Amino acid sequence: MKNNIKLFITDINGVWTNNRVYYDKNGNETKCFNLNDGVGVMFLYLHNIPVVVLTEDHNEIIKLRLQKLKITDYHLGVTNKIKAAEDILKKYNVTWHETAYIGDDIDDLPLLKKAGYAAVPGQAPYYVKKEVPHILTKHGGGGVFREFVEKYLDEIGLLNETIEKYLSIYESLN
Repeated sequence: MKNNIKLFITDINGVWTNNRVYYDKNGNETKCFNLNDGVGVMFLYLHNIPVVVLTEDHNEIIKLRLQKLKITDYHLGVTNKIKAAEDILKKYNVTWHETAYIGDDIDDLPLLKKAGYAAVPGQAPYYVKKEVPHILTKHGGGGVFREFVEKYLDEIGLLNETIEKYLSIYESLN
């Protein structure tokens, strides 16, 4: 497999989170994110591959997490994911064949079927899994986005180089 992916699009709930919602006594909603997914984002940035978030959720907590990771292109509260994704592909001037997508549920199926590289977390429903070429071992909220990125980079022979580049940058900061 050659490096033909130019864009990664990701769902949030069930991928970056465990699909649970937490409420405090005042009714404020929050979510739990796995910090390992941030390394996956950094790995893509090392190859100048943008990450775009596409989710039906509109929680402000998501924005805070994405801003921390310097993900500037995110689409929250999306009700028609396929239409939104088509607009994103036009914006980046890429085809579906040049796009990777990870999602976990039935509303992600149209995108999973079109993407050039597609995967689902381990907890995805069986009928979604059977439509996708890559079923990951981790579950949503367990670092599955990072696993997705690492799997892709490994398949195209760039994972070791990426790790070395990342460590080099990390060491230079300390």
